[in-house]
Amino acid sequence: MTKITDHIRNANGKPIFSIEVIPPIKGDNLKNLLDNIEPLMEFKPPFIDVTYHREEYIERPMPDGSIKKIVTRKRPGTVGICSAIMHRFGVDPVPHVLCGGFTREETEDFLIDLHYLGIDNVLVLRGDPAKPFNTFKPKDNGYSYASELVEQVVNMNRGVYLHEEDTALAPSSFCVGVAAYPEKHFEALDPDTDFDFLKKKVEKGADYIVTQMFFDNQKYFDFVNRCREHGITIPIIPGLKPLSTRRQLQILPKLFHLEMPQDLVKAVEACENDAQAREVGVEWGIKQSRELMAAGVPVLHYYTMGKADNVARIAREVF
Repeated sequence: MTKITDHIRNANGKPIFSIEVIPPIKGDNLKNLLDNIEPLMEFKPPFIDVTYHREEYIERPMPDGSIKKIVTRKRPGTVGICSAIMHRFGVDPVPHVLCGGFTREETEDFLIDLHYLGIDNVLVLRGDPAKPFNTFKPKDNGYSYASELVEQVVNMNRGVYLHEEDTALAPSSFCVGVAAYPEKHFEALDPDTDFDFLKKKVEKGADYIVTQMFFDNQKYFDFVNRCREHGITIPIIPGLKPLSTRRQLQILPKLFHLEMPQDLVKAVEACENDAQAREVGVEWGIKQSRELMAAGVPVLHYYTMGKADNVARIAREVF
C-alpha cells in the first residue's frame, strides 16, 4: 500500500481526487455502498476514507417499569469495508480511528488488525459525543484528545506497544492524518485554543491534515496561511461537501458551525425544490473546486455521504 503523503508526492503537484464514504446502517447491503463508489472510480481516487461511528445509547422500558440503557452501533463494519474497497477497487482505504468508545488496549487491537491487513493509512480523530449525549466523555482508560491517540499510533510505528516495554516487536507503518477546522471546532473556546490543539497533533507526529467542510474558500486559504506562518508544513487537504437540499442551508451551519457565503444562501433560497438546490450545490462545488485546484491544493477530498451523482458531476468538470 502507498502512504497518503507518497500519493501526494507522486502526483507532482497535480491535485488528487479522493472521497469519504459512510458505512451502511447495520443490516443494509454493502453492495449499495460499493455500487455508489463504482462511478467515482472514473476519476482514479488513489485512496478512500471510511468513517467509523462510535456507540449510541438507547433507552428501553423494562417489564418492571425501569429503564435500561442499551449500547448499540448503527454503522459497524469499517474494517470490513476497508478490506472490500482494497480488494474490489485496488484503492488504498483510510479508516477513521476514534478516541471515543475505545480503551487504549482496544485501540491497539484495532490498529493491529489494520496492520495485519496491510492498511497503512489512518485518520485519527477524537470523535463526537456518544448519542444522545452532548458532551464528549472518553471510555475508561481511553483518550480525551486526538493528540494522545496520534502518540499511540506513532509509538506503534516505533515498535512500542502497550504493556510490552521490554519486548522487541515489529513496528507498524501507519501514515497518520488528523482533522482541522478552518472555522474553529465548535467546542473550542476561541480560534487560538483550537489552533493549539492542532499544533499538538502535528507535534505528536501527524503526517497530513484534512479539513472540515467549508463553503467559502477564503476560510481555507486563511487557515493554510496561518499554519504555514506557524511552521506547520505537512499537506493540508481541503474537505468539500456539495450542498444537496434546501434544508442543509440551515442544518450544516448548526451541525458544523460553518458560515455560508451570502451568494450561496441567496441562490438556494431562490430554489423552489430540492432538485434545484442540488443543482446549485453542484455549480457551487465546481466553482469551489476550480478555485482550489488553481491554488495548487494537494487533494480535493469530497464527503459523499453515501451518494455519488453530484460528486461525479463536479469531478467531470474539474478533473
